Amino acid sequence: MKLYLHTYILWSIGLSLFFTCNSPESSLSYSANILKNKIDSTPAPKPRALIPIGLQKLIVAYPEQHFNASTNALIWPNGDSLVYQDSIKKGEKTFQMLLNQPDLEDQLFMPYPKGVDYPIPSLNNDPGRIRVEDFFLKMYGENKEAVRKNLVEIDFLGSKLLVTQINSIDQKLIQIAKELAKDSALKKYVETVGGTFNWRKIAGTERLSMHSFGMTIDLNVKYSNYWRWAVSDKTEEGKRPIIYKNRIPLKIVQIFEAQGFIWGGKWYHYDTMHFEYRPELLIEL
Repeated sequence: MKLYLHTYILWSIGLSLFFTCNSPESSLSYSANILKNKIDSTPAPKPRALIPIGLQKLIVAYPEQHFNASTNALIWPNGDSLVYQDSIKKGEKTFQMLLNQPDLEDQLFMPYPKGVDYPIPSLNNDPGRIRVEDFFLKMYGENKEAVRKNLVEIDFLGSKLLVTQINSIDQKLIQIAKELAKDSALKKYVETVGGTFNWRKIAGTERLSMHSFGMTIDLNVKYSNYWRWAVSDKTEEGKRPIIYKNRIPLKIVQIFEAQGFIWGGKWYHYDTMHFEYRPELLIEL
């Protein structure tokens, strides 16, 4: 009788372990719905801890994309994927390599100082200027015509702007305009917009400008500062110091950041008219 009882107990334990190990919850795939447990402070199962925090941030930052992730890739619903960490170890890339050959980990590794209390950017500290071009091409459109299909015209404080509907950016900019309109002191900075959609390369580089995707806006150029206007050596890794300048009120920055936009005024290579939709750099997990 004891032998039968011991056999039954061992059989029950084995069956329980089989179903536990083969349940969906033990998968290394990670989605926005699963991540809700983390946000609610519920302890996550061990396999989920293997998903890099940067991938977790991308999943939460772009809920309309319905991303998943493995331990080293961001995965789109159709199965396409993008490597998170490439074969070059962190810390081995030069500044130019970070700009021109980044992976998704590089895109996120410079902390963006959210809010009005931020330090003057140190040498080559450009949180947000490191961008994996394939990530944005996949999300907003692989060419000018593909991006155009998702553009809509909005009224931004009297300016007619073409912006993308993807990630509800059009609605976010409409809300930003409503907030800006509440303070008449901000009018001169935002009443003549420098531009939104413009499929082009960044000046002096072979990299696509974020304006190419309709998710970026430049404010009034008249009250803006740009690092290339301040130096004769316009190379990105020049030996000359770049003296920081800004005339954009920080209240404007707060309003944009509240909607998921980062500000180019927090870069060493500053561009104070520039705001782009990069919620993954603002989210905290």
